[in-house]
Amino acid sequence: MSAVDKLKARFMAMSQPDPDGIYRDGAAKRKARTDLAMDCLTRLWAEAVDAVPFDVPAKGVGLAAVGSLARGQIGPSSDLDLVIIYESHALNDRQLNDLANKLWYPLWDSGLDLDHSVRTRQQCESVTDKDLPAAMGWLDVRPIAGDTQLIADTAASILERWRKAARKRLPELLDSAQKRLDEFGRLPYLNQPDIKETRGGLRDSVLVSALAASWLADRPHGAYDDAVEALLDVRDCIHLAANKDTNLLLTPYQAKVAAMLGFADPTLPEGEREARSIDDLQTRLARLGRQIAFALDSTASRAQHSITHEKPRFSFFQMMNPRAGGKREAPKFDVLAPGIVSHEGEVVLAPGVDPARDAALPLRAAVASAESKLPINPATLANMRHAPIRDSVWSGETRDLFVRLLASGSELMRVWDEIDFVDIPGRWMPEWLGIRNRPSASAAHRYTIDRHSVEVVSRLERVSAASGRQYDEAHYAALLLAGLLHDIGKRPFVTDHAAEGAKHVPVILRRMGYAPDIVEWATLLVREHLTLSEFATGRDPNDPATGAELAARVNGDRALLDMLYDLTRADGSSLGATAGEQLTKQYGWSRWREAVVRGVYAAARSAMIE
Repeated sequence: MSAVDKLKARFMAMSQPDPDGIYRDGAAKRKARTDLAMDCLTRLWAEAVDAVPFDVPAKGVGLAAVGSLARGQIGPSSDLDLVIIYESHALNDRQLNDLANKLWYPLWDSGLDLDHSVRTRQQCESVTDKDLPAAMGWLDVRPIAGDTQLIADTAASILERWRKAARKRLPELLDSAQKRLDEFGRLPYLNQPDIKETRGGLRDSVLVSALAASWLADRPHGAYDDAVEALLDVRDCIHLAANKDTNLLLTPYQAKVAAMLGFADPTLPEGEREARSIDDLQTRLARLGRQIAFALDSTASRAQHSITHEKPRFSFFQMMNPRAGGKREAPKFDVLAPGIVSHEGEVVLAPGVDPARDAALPLRAAVASAESKLPINPATLANMRHAPIRDSVWSGETRDLFVRLLASGSELMRVWDEIDFVDIPGRWMPEWLGIRNRPSASAAHRYTIDRHSVEVVSRLERVSAASGRQYDEAHYAALLLAGLLHDIGKRPFVTDHAAEGAKHVPVILRRMGYAPDIVEWATLLVREHLTLSEFATGRDPNDPATGAELAARVNGDRALLDMLYDLTRADGSSLGATAGEQLTKQYGWSRWREAVVRGVYAAARSAMIE
């Protein structure tokens, strides 16, 4: 049996779950796969060297692993990232081609996926200098066979060049992370995430290692390392469920992956067992994604501060005359709110502030972050865990701050994600934990229930899209609160989440101390948040009874009708449907949907005039 046949035959065998179906000891399995791959590739190199009709020199050419194989993170169906590194004098082009064919073709013929290249040391350095994604993969280069010293020297040279260039390339690196975030979203909030490319995914763990390798900042350890290994376990189970190299946790794989990870409770009925296991899997992914995303944010923050502090910060006269003495310039803080300042492009606690003494501090920091469009410093986020928040203790200040936060528009999504990492929203409203990280059962929803709810709020504006009228403070507060809580009733096995939500809303808002009118309006909006869509698709807007019934649902109140329209519009336009145009037409906010909803809205307005 050839080296490759041995690799193919044993690779999947050692990747399988235990006899009871549970995938355990993922790290040990990944090490075993890596060791097996490296051993078989070493043997394949020897076979290839023997098979070519020329002498392959011991010096000047070798085989190396990069990417997940070099990191020891190879999955059951991962491709092999291999490169032949050579000195230009060692072999000519024809000989290199012959040697490469003896290596690549057996791997292709076996059915293994392969990402391959043939490069000189200088070409390796050039690729990493010009191609940032390539540089991330090439920071881990592992010798396999041949001239291993050449490979080690190449790896050391690439790492040295990265360290020298890291200060200039840090903005480019962080920009690449932002572009991935914009394209793939955040791991905790997606029903069918790409666990590699999303924010909080495996690609971010590679960036964390790259930042640490630059020596600009150390990376977290302990819980962070555990999170990366746990996410790799999820990736391995996706490979086994899909029987291919994929990082997409699609709906058909979710129950299988959850079962392999031990989330399926055999004591539950089959239907309930599957739904519960998927919920538990989603909750685990959210926790892992937040841990990895926070590690990236905190490591990047420290790297940026490291660069800033390398720059001279002495006064002009001291720089002109070093003998004149003097002190370094004091750090500059811009006050954003009581106890909250900005420093070097981040929101931080003011010097001397003790978060354990101020329950309102997290809200002031969140509002300051949203309104200044500056991120909250990771260390500040961690410190805000100590704030003495009590869900039953609210003041006029904290209620007003909460509404200001909800009114922050597009910045709300970012800020809410930051404070949610340190579990603050669930301390304000314990009921929030019931929908936090919960996947939606509806095919129309791309995002988890909590993420969808926050996006709905971010789309609610002070001026009504229906009438063009501006809401007063009380009505706008009720609309924002209703947007945040409109799906709070989406609990397991609840058939009417709107009615269920209407039971929770008055309990939450009264406990927070909002005025009775605000509580009443928000409760009505949550109870009726599906009504306009249901009337638009199931009732005749030209029938006077349609307008009359809809008007009655909002107590004949035009402002409430405008609010219901705006909530319906925000809800429909933030579904993030992923199953194509048909779902958009059926569930989302298309031009057709807007037209029919406006039709029943107009019918209700006419009924009110009469």
